[in-house]
Parts: sequence; structure tokens; C-alpha cells
Amino acid sequence: MERLRDTFGQRLRFVFRHFPLTSSHPHAQRAAEAAEWAASQGAFWPMYHALYAARADLNDRKILTTAAGLGVSPVEIEKAWAAHTFIPRVKEDFTSGIKSGVTGTPSFFINGARHEGSWDEVVLGHALQSAASAR
Repeated sequence: MERLRDTFGQRLRFVFRHFPLTSSHPHAQRAAEAAEWAASQGAFWPMYHALYAARADLNDRKILTTAAGLGVSPVEIEKAWAAHTFIPRVKEDFTSGIKSGVTGTPSFFINGARHEGSWDEVVLGHALQSAASAR
């Protein structure tokens, strides 16, 4: 991500949307809500990266210990879960994804068109460069 930002400077806008696939990842919804709490504390990307790295063995306890390790209050996350604070935000993202034709994660759109190629840094970088030069 940082290398892409260096390459494209201010011409690149990255928008993240949640698309928790709870049928294959039962804790994805809670992880998305925890990431939104972290975002409210200015720690979205560290939380996202940590949770994504732990996705294979994710559960509520792992989410909370991950948050604590990042200095994000696990108690406040539990309160947000109980109050359903971030469910509307995550649901809005999910619904938007459905309307855009998203069926899995990650999914990338470049200039409004779904990127069907690989999402490794080289392939995605070439697609972004191509889109930038077409402007």
C-alpha cells in the first residue's frame, strides 16, 4: 500500500469497505465491528492488518487480545458489540458490496470497474498504472 501511494501520490484514493463472509468466517462480523471501533480511535489499519493476519484462528478472545496489544480498549469493543454500535456501518458496506457485484474478499475496483485480475502487488500495481495513464 505504501509503495502504491509513493507511486501514485495524491492521484490514488483507496476506499475500504467491510464484506464479512460469516458463512466461511464466523467471527468476521465481530472483527469488522472491532475494526470500526479501532477506526474511531485512529487505529483502523493496525487493527485490520492484525486481525487479517489472525483470520485462520479468529474468535472473540483473539479479537480482544489483538485490540489490547494495539492499545485499543477491549472493554470498549465489548460494549460496542453489546450495543450493536457498528452493525449499521458494517451492514451498509456489505449491502454496497452486494450491489456492486462483490462475491468475495478482497475485491478491488479501479475507476468504478471491478478488477478481475490477481490482487498481488505487481498485477494490481500495473492495473492502477494503466488506469492512471488512461486519464
